[in-house]
Amino acid sequence: MSLNAAKVAPEAAPGREAGQEPGPVAQGPEAGPGQDSESRPQPPAGPGSEPLPAAEPEPERVSASGPGRELELGWDAGQRAGAPPESQPLPASESENGVSERPRCHTDCLEVPLSRAFRRLGWEVGSHPPWIFLLLPMVLTAVLGAGLIHLPKEEEDLEEQYTPIGSPAKAERRFVQGHFTANESNLFSIARKSTEVSYASILVVSDTNSLLEQETLSEISEVDDAVQALTVTQAKGTQILYNEVHLKNQGYCVPSHPLLFAWKTNSVLNLKNITFPIYSLAGQVVYLANILGGTVLGESMGLSQLLLEAKAMRLQYYLKTGEGEDSERSKAWLIHFLNQVGNLEKSLALKKIQVVYFISLSKQLEFEATSMTVIPLFHLAYLLIILFAITSCYRCDCIRNKMWVAAFGVISAALAVVSGFGLMLYIGVPFVIIVANSPFLILGVGVDDMFIMISAWQKTNLMDSIKERMSNVYSEVAVSITITNILAFYTRIMTSFRKSSVPGPSFRPWVFLLQPIRS
Repeated sequence: MSLNAAKVAPEAAPGREAGQEPGPVAQGPEAGPGQDSESRPQPPAGPGSEPLPAAEPEPERVSASGPGRELELGWDAGQRAGAPPESQPLPASESENGVSERPRCHTDCLEVPLSRAFRRLGWEVGSHPPWIFLLLPMVLTAVLGAGLIHLPKEEEDLEEQYTPIGSPAKAERRFVQGHFTANESNLFSIARKSTEVSYASILVVSDTNSLLEQETLSEISEVDDAVQALTVTQAKGTQILYNEVHLKNQGYCVPSHPLLFAWKTNSVLNLKNITFPIYSLAGQVVYLANILGGTVLGESMGLSQLLLEAKAMRLQYYLKTGEGEDSERSKAWLIHFLNQVGNLEKSLALKKIQVVYFISLSKQLEFEATSMTVIPLFHLAYLLIILFAITSCYRCDCIRNKMWVAAFGVISAALAVVSGFGLMLYIGVPFVIIVANSPFLILGVGVDDMFIMISAWQKTNLMDSIKERMSNVYSEVAVSITITNILAFYTRIMTSFRKSSVPGPSFRPWVFLLQPIRS
């Protein structure tokens, strides 16, 4: 098979005649090894010897001359050159077919700018003396920490703190208050109240089968009289009596228990003729289901049943609620009641009953007490975290030892707590009781990020300069830390609950990133 020169070069070389071979061309298999001028000579075959198999011709470079261009072909190309051009077309590139590459979607539009910015920050930190970045967070903490002088002293309403601001329940309550008004000063009715009122509650439990006995009711009456006799003496010498802060109904004091009040006014009241849950007392219907417990009922009497036994009784003392002086006086009396009622059980030498008590402020006082009890634990917690961080970062190699870095990382988290709380109080963000426990959370997140940065630092090349190692660390870990805290900050400010002044980890990285990490 001969190579067609027209398939190789577009035109013949000048000065050559038609039919003349264009030059040394690699021959096909049928040409034979003798036609190849550069083939290896074959030894003559002797008599009786078998012919040796012909060596496979090596691919040779063949040039097809033409005006101004030269084409070199190998053996495989010569094989393809003999085929018709229609059977084996040359593959066309995507650009020749007019097909362009699809544009790739870039998802790092936020990460790349932040990484560059933090890389620049790390370069600046590594380029300047370390004392600048040690003093700057301390000065910033001293300035922002002065905002703690605005820490509120008064207690706050738990409903304001733990319920959504625009909840449907609050809107429905405003509707009820607008259409069903109540005059608490003279016509108090607990059934018409749509909000909580200030109250003191005493739960009396009988040691016998029933408290509907004369001796048991006598001890309950003593407890009731002792409670109503409590007097609060304020710092200025003024006294707050129960008769001054209790609520009234039609000019009379609301009784702590209607059945006990009926027995005290009428000592010969027939206790065997009481019906439950509805009882007619002096022409007024009294509902006993929420003020008597452990009941044993007898035969039916109309809509109710005869009350045979009652194990427990609840005494309710309702006080004035609202804004202004009355609310403060009621609150002072309730706190005095909470402090003194425990001594009443001992002073009265009660034998037939047991007393349990609470007030409307009990939940709030417990929240405040819990928050205050954790404050002494701050010092111990920070000390333990510092010891743990130092132990985790200790290395026998003095170059890779990061004990001081761990200590300053924990101190940085503490500075962030003070700075964050001070800043929030400066700008008027209300303080919520539950955020008093947040320093432990901030400490945990800060120490976690510190370990991440130390791990990234130890992966850097020891032969690089401080500037290069700092920039690499910041560009690698600061982006994830910042994005996480931005999302946390956005989630907190978009909540429908009352905004709290907890800075959380959102403020912490800006102080932490200023701390230099040096080997």
